[in-house]
Amino acid sequence: MRGGKDRHCARPQAALAEGGILRVTPGTYSNVTLFRRMLRQARPYWPHIATTLLLSLLATPLALLTPLPLKIAVDSVIGSHPVPLFLESLLPADATHSKTAVLVLAAGLLVALALVSQLQGVGISLMRTYTGEKLVLAFRARLFRHVQLLSLSYHDSRGATDSTYRIQYDAPAIEWITLDGVIPFITAGFALTGMIYVTARIDLQLALVALAVSPVLVLISQAYGRRLRVQWHEVYKVQSSAMTVVQEVLAAVRVVKAFGQEAREQERFIHHASEGLWARIRVAFAEAGFGLLIGVTIAVGTAIVLLIGVRHVQSGVLTLGDLLLVMAYLTQLYGPLQTLSWLAGHLQRSLASAERAFSLLDEAPDVAERQDPRALARAVGAVAFRKVSFAYDDDHPVLRDISFEISPGARVGIVGATGGGKTTLAGLLTRFYDPTAGQILLDSVDLRDYKLTDLRNQFAIVLQEPVLFSTSIAENITYACPGASRHDIVAAAKAANAHEFILGLPQGYESQVGERGMRLSGGERQRISLARAFLKDAPILILDEPTSSVDMRTEAAIMEAMERLMHGRTTFMIAHRPSTLTTCDVLLAIENGRLAEVESAVSTAASAGPVRSWGRP
Repeated sequence: MRGGKDRHCARPQAALAEGGILRVTPGTYSNVTLFRRMLRQARPYWPHIATTLLLSLLATPLALLTPLPLKIAVDSVIGSHPVPLFLESLLPADATHSKTAVLVLAAGLLVALALVSQLQGVGISLMRTYTGEKLVLAFRARLFRHVQLLSLSYHDSRGATDSTYRIQYDAPAIEWITLDGVIPFITAGFALTGMIYVTARIDLQLALVALAVSPVLVLISQAYGRRLRVQWHEVYKVQSSAMTVVQEVLAAVRVVKAFGQEAREQERFIHHASEGLWARIRVAFAEAGFGLLIGVTIAVGTAIVLLIGVRHVQSGVLTLGDLLLVMAYLTQLYGPLQTLSWLAGHLQRSLASAERAFSLLDEAPDVAERQDPRALARAVGAVAFRKVSFAYDDDHPVLRDISFEISPGARVGIVGATGGGKTTLAGLLTRFYDPTAGQILLDSVDLRDYKLTDLRNQFAIVLQEPVLFSTSIAENITYACPGASRHDIVAAAKAANAHEFILGLPQGYESQVGERGMRLSGGERQRISLARAFLKDAPILILDEPTSSVDMRTEAAIMEAMERLMHGRTTFMIAHRPSTLTTCDVLLAIENGRLAEVESAVSTAASAGPVRSWGRP
């Protein structure tokens, strides 16, 4: 029962794709905004990032020194040019005039540079892995914490899969952008500056010609960057929809099998997955075109430099070793340029993920806590509704002008047709939703004035379909009281008539219940849920059709346990069975979202007529 929620659960301000997936318009956040927010998120790990950056910056001098052994071998061993000046000051005079010694020096320098480069690579790999994993973990934890704070109306309209996808697959964007984006961008900038300086010292004209391709690379990167961002958004949207199909089918696998719809669901999954396949192929074509243009542009620049350089060698402006050195530097000069261009285009994939992650963080909860909320240790249990109305959207009101008062310790039965708003009324009590009009008071204080955690600690809830977690029976019982002793756990289980069947399981209280408790029967799951409520010992109890899906014998055991649970507590019981309501002090009849009748439960239990008229047809 959802009190009308099933029919009208979409939020009007949300742009939803098929399957309840939130559409994020590409370009909602500028690149500068995304980088700034990512760096702010990464602030605790700035020292780690700085260390990774410093190790990366070592690549620039190493790259500058890499061609040096080749120049020495060509000019000073094969040719007759003197060794570079800085080597003359470091080596004995005899060594600089011995070609064998110079050749050994060049070979030794080559090995030393390779060793240092390898050590630098290992250092970067270790720091990058550690920093990246910590960044992703912290960002995922923040997203998960925020998703739990969002209102039920958000989860009702969006579903779980889209949020799961953003937490698991979009959150790593912080690693991709911070470590694969910012650090390579900075190191490429330093490398580019160094290469330009060295190349210009050798031949200024060649350096200027080599840099002439830069504006073309910038234009290409900007043009493809916008296109790639849009396409990656489409990829993530269709991938999320395919995950939604998997989640829905596995969650309802018994229904799928019962109706023999495996083939149909297989086709539905393949349809959504195929959309993702073709979306990825379209991105691959765009990236291939982008890479092709970058490569051709750089090749043209290299060819022009080669033509001019050969002419300079022929005219005596450059030596052959200088030309080889310039061409080696040119390759490394175009490397940073290519990296910067690649980042501008390919980083759009990460920016699209970051955009999706931050759009989730920017979702504001419908139920917000006030800045200075009132603490609440333990409520007395007096509840009052004053002209309360509620709607999931403006066009479909669920509750209208509900008013009543309940004394502490009273037992209230709530009856009405399916979809009439009974469960919604209970949801308003716990502030899963806030009323669109009117007030709900607990101990004469508006619910919105209380600290949200303190307020919800006043309620124990037993649902029609008990919710258990994939862990042990003991951990499920202690879910609301994690520090409870084994004595308290057993006492709660005994009070819920669950102790005997638990002892009959192979591992007793340590027995695993399986996903959603499916290793237990419906009655067993319900008694575990009751034991959890006993252990919480909250002053207000909400029972949402707790016996509707069990047999009469199990119902009797559950009712006996509920009678003990309700003692001394304000209780709201939603039910269709007249037998469930016999212990209630008052009945509230909800019809079409309005409070149709309030009466004593005694006369109702005797005739059962009004219950039938309000219940299922």
